[in-house]
Amino acid sequence: MTTFTPLALRLSAAASAAVLLAGCSMGSMFGGGSASQTQTLQNATATPAAVAQAQSSALPAIASQCPPIRVRPGSEAMFYYGSGKTGDARALQYQGVIDESTRNCVVSNGLINVNMGVTGRVLLGPQGKQTTVNAPIRFAVERDGQAIFSEKYTIAVPIDATARSAEFVKVIENVAIPYLGGEDITIWVGFDTRN
Repeated sequence: MTTFTPLALRLSAAASAAVLLAGCSMGSMFGGGSASQTQTLQNATATPAAVAQAQSSALPAIASQCPPIRVRPGSEAMFYYGSGKTGDARALQYQGVIDESTRNCVVSNGLINVNMGVTGRVLLGPQGKQTTVNAPIRFAVERDGQAIFSEKYTIAVPIDATARSAEFVKVIENVAIPYLGGEDITIWVGFDTRN
């Protein structure tokens, strides 16, 4: 009990000093200036040159949200029939599906640095005998409808002969997206089977 009392007194004294110091600094921060200074600030008008100078030296806005990641419509699955009849389930050699996509962001100095990833599966069809299937995945970033990043990755997926399927994961890191504020940014992912 004797060790607690001096400590309590010291904490109480420190808290009181902090309150007093805060009160002193708030007086000058929130209107402690002279009446002539206050009147000058109220009547001040920025010249066009001053506004232009402030805009050119202003820091870019900070993105408050990570852009959404979406699977591009029509690219959520791929089907390979080889020389078989396209669309005939009996001729299917393999198919791929995207299960999940995700991203995370770090904002710094007017850039959104994005790590993005996708998981999916490849399954052999009735005619499938492949031991490895290449899954072509494209990541793209659009800002206000314009592509600012687009990259295709070919993922070699080894197929288990017994299971006749396998999962795949692809993550890309540190994609830098310039951000000034107010842009509509979307991250797209999907299969891209075009040559």
